[in-house]
Amino acid sequence: MAKSQILAIDAGGTMTDTFIIDEKGDFVVGKAQTTPMDEHIGLINSAKDALGQWDAEVEEEFPNLRAGVYSGTAMLNRLVSRVGRRVGLVVNKGMEDNHRMGRGLQSYLGYSYSDRIHINTHHFDPPLVPRKWTVGVTERVDMFGNIVIPLYEHEIEPAIQKLIDEDVEAIVISLLHSYKHPEHERKIRDIANDLIKKAKKDIQVFATVDYYPVRKESHRTNTTIVEAYAAEPSRKTLEKIDKSLQEHGTDFNLRIMASHGGTISIKANELARTCVSGPIGGMVGAKYLAESLGLKNVACSDIGGTSFDIGLITHGDLAINSSPDMARLVLSLPLVSMDTTGAGTGSYVRIDPNYGNLTLGPDSAGSLVGVCNPEGGIETVTVSDCHVVIGLINPDNFIGGAIKLSRERAYQAVKTQIADPLGLTVEDAALGVIELLESQLRNYLESMILGKGYSPSQYVCFSYGGGGPLHTAGYTQGLGFEDILIPAWAAGFSAFGCGAADFEYRYDKTLDLNVDEKAEGAVIKKAGMELQDSWDELKEKVTEEFRKNDYSPEDVNFRLLYRMQYQGQLNDLEIEAPIKEFKDVQDFETLVDTFEEMYTRVYAKSALSPELGYSITGAIVRGVVDVPKPEIPSEPLYEETPPKEAFLGTRQVYWKDGWEYADIYEMEKLMPGNRIKEFSIIESTATTLVVPTGFEAYLDENRIFHLKELK
Repeated sequence: MAKSQILAIDAGGTMTDTFIIDEKGDFVVGKAQTTPMDEHIGLINSAKDALGQWDAEVEEEFPNLRAGVYSGTAMLNRLVSRVGRRVGLVVNKGMEDNHRMGRGLQSYLGYSYSDRIHINTHHFDPPLVPRKWTVGVTERVDMFGNIVIPLYEHEIEPAIQKLIDEDVEAIVISLLHSYKHPEHERKIRDIANDLIKKAKKDIQVFATVDYYPVRKESHRTNTTIVEAYAAEPSRKTLEKIDKSLQEHGTDFNLRIMASHGGTISIKANELARTCVSGPIGGMVGAKYLAESLGLKNVACSDIGGTSFDIGLITHGDLAINSSPDMARLVLSLPLVSMDTTGAGTGSYVRIDPNYGNLTLGPDSAGSLVGVCNPEGGIETVTVSDCHVVIGLINPDNFIGGAIKLSRERAYQAVKTQIADPLGLTVEDAALGVIELLESQLRNYLESMILGKGYSPSQYVCFSYGGGGPLHTAGYTQGLGFEDILIPAWAAGFSAFGCGAADFEYRYDKTLDLNVDEKAEGAVIKKAGMELQDSWDELKEKVTEEFRKNDYSPEDVNFRLLYRMQYQGQLNDLEIEAPIKEFKDVQDFETLVDTFEEMYTRVYAKSALSPELGYSITGAIVRGVVDVPKPEIPSEPLYEETPPKEAFLGTRQVYWKDGWEYADIYEMEKLMPGNRIKEFSIIESTATTLVVPTGFEAYLDENRIFHLKELK
């Protein structure tokens, strides 16, 4: 057996997946229940499950590992639950209430449409920093970086001392337009550090210009507060996981999936970038797989126990959202564009007491599965209970039999809570829940693609996640995708994406470089050199991060990007620079040509507006070093008929026309080239793929199922 090389971890809200890759590129996927109170327990259990497929032990294989990548939801959960550190905030005098007031949209983020339009049903969450821990100092810099009111240095010490006396654990400094004039924030930072040292306190100081030197004060302030409030405590969690891995024999620096699609060290300066890491792994894995298969347009769909995540890869590129929202906060983070809805296999199912209709989620049983899990203590019906009732899930083979589910418990719960109140049979109620879920997911997926100006027929759909293969046929039916792909390792696909991700740091900086259409060469060159100066500054920050992991600048492949728009427009585009360095006017023309080429793809050729002039709104540097990555399986094709040893028998499943027998197959024993006819269920220890009436599935040489709707 080859030696293990890479460990990729996806600690989701329900399950912890591990993806272990050996030196030949082969891999195994493990699954175990997430242990939120101590994540390393679920991680080790999942790794044992994976290595058991190689008849290997953790103790003998972990010392062989060369790299480990983590993704998870611990930081986001801490943020959502508002259980972070005591943070103080220093702002401009007169702006002390801005953070407490927040952006207007923060009052309805995460609410359903009906709740958004009724003002009495939505509200602002409590601010991360209470008003009593917010202090102001006199200072004002305008939007161009000009000092309008100088910094009143005599006000700094009493303001900081007040926060020290309040026993805060971190201090954030955020002044208006500081990204244009960073000196004032850094002056306050230095004085604060001196006072903290004199007071012999352990208080960290976070100046926004040292972390996120970008425009949009509320976003920038929120993000730096998240860094102090939730990211630093999460660093302790990651260090605990790293220590646990080392105790089991590993000898590598643990990396974590970041929001921009690369991985960074747990020692990274800006750890808040890892707030959303699990779903990002799936998108990165989809891009890696799409590149291997030569696919340009991919619709990614991920169903777990708690959510349905979707994202688009268009023309081979992942879109980046520079102002996302998380945990009902608007932030300044580069985030791979995704949409999420709280509809997963663990979502609670209820009857709305006001309207008498079924509602799904957004809350979930998570790792406790549902009423069908006797050990879970759940009393509210979940989607998983409905799976068990109609026979889609084998109650004796959930996570390979690690959890024994009870059909009787699920049946009684669905009967009492759903079927009887609606006047339905238990089976019809359970099937109705699944049809409702799939209908919602189908509408959600279609609307996202149509909203981008494309059609599903222009995309290949990737379906993954532990619950994805269960519902793929249902939520893709009738949409007309070019193809529907379900990797055999779908249950651990996000972990696979972590293993496929680059070791990469990304830094952004806001610029405002305006160049008219007929600007003179000197003006153009001045703007270009300012852009180059920003690239050089960001390259140094990237280099410094890699030095923490003993990489020299020569080891780093730098990618230069910029954000550009026509002057006066609201939205800019992020583009990879076709040049390595800005030298002369010709280079600016190259940047403009590349921008306009991208602009015609996103909007239309008729929308080009060079007469408005151009604005370079941001500089970006991405630094990448080579790391081992998984190989896509490639196996010889066999005949279309599945081997006899893969057939496990039949099972009754309640479907559209009542009870019918479904053929049951063991996923691992199916061979490339096999064609699975309707109605079949393909079982694995980690997931279940349903091939219902009207569909068939084909397993290709890459161990990817192609689900085809029969005409």
